This record gives sequence, C-alpha cells and structure tokens, in this order.
Amino acid sequence: MFGMADGDPTLGLWNWSIGKRIDADRVRGALAGALERSVVPLGGAGVLCDVYHVGGDFPTLVDVFLAPAGFAEATTASAVSVRLGEAVLLPDDTLNPTRYVLAEPDGTLRPVHVDEVETDDGPERRHLRPCTGSDAACALGPGCGGSRFRPTAG
Repeated sequence: MFGMADGDPTLGLWNWSIGKRIDADRVRGALAGALERSVVPLGGAGVLCDVYHVGGDFPTLVDVFLAPAGFAEATTASAVSVRLGEAVLLPDDTLNPTRYVLAEPDGTLRPVHVDEVETDDGPERRHLRPCTGSDAACALGPGCGGSRFRPTAG
C-alpha cells in the first residue's frame, strides 16, 4: 500500500517534510539507499523526487513520484530518517488535517499533530506535539483513535 502512512491506495505519490534544511542531492541519496533504486529529479528516468525548501519547523519538502510497488511509505520514510539523521513527517492514515506520522532518526514511528500554514512557497509546519487523544486537534474528525498509529499516553 502507498500514501498516507500506508493506509491510502494513492499509488506512487509520497509527500514528506524533513525537520532540517537538507540539500536535494542528499535527500535523493538517502531515498535511493532506502529503495535500492535510482532516484532522480523531475524529468529524469527512475523514481522521481522533487525537493524544495520553505519556512517552519520542517523546512525541507519532499515529493516522491512513481514510488515503486512493494515499499511501504512509513517504512521507507523511517529508513530515510535514519540515513539523514533527521525527523521526517509524513501524512497519516486519517483525514485529520493536523495529524501526521513522525519518523524519527532512531527508526521510531509515532503519531503527532502539527500546525500548518499554506504559503506561496508551500506548506509550513510548526508546533509539533504528540498525538495523545486529548489534544484539541484530536477532536477534528475523523478521530485519531481509528488510525493504525494509535494516540500515545499523554
């Protein structure tokens, strides 16, 4: 399965944010290592990956097009996080607009909430906090309890 932390059948499109400003070639290299495939900028042949920068706490945005079959998004994001030594934020399997999965550099995957503001350069994400089930953002439908990434005890 692909997309939204492996719960959405959107084939081959991943959208991530990284918790530090990182060079595009380094991001593509980490992704290539995780996938064991060629990862190239848009217009190339292989897994296509666009990397650009915005403000906020997760300033590197990564769009992966044509992600290969057989690779779970959350597992791949975790592997990229480990390779980069930086947190990677990816959409979760709910439709809650503030809820994401955080892949941490130690390989941990956990649910979080972030505030998002759309800018001319792209979405800026700030104010990371754990998804505990009691955060006001958890009340936004659909609830966080239906995710395979369950809220953590606060």
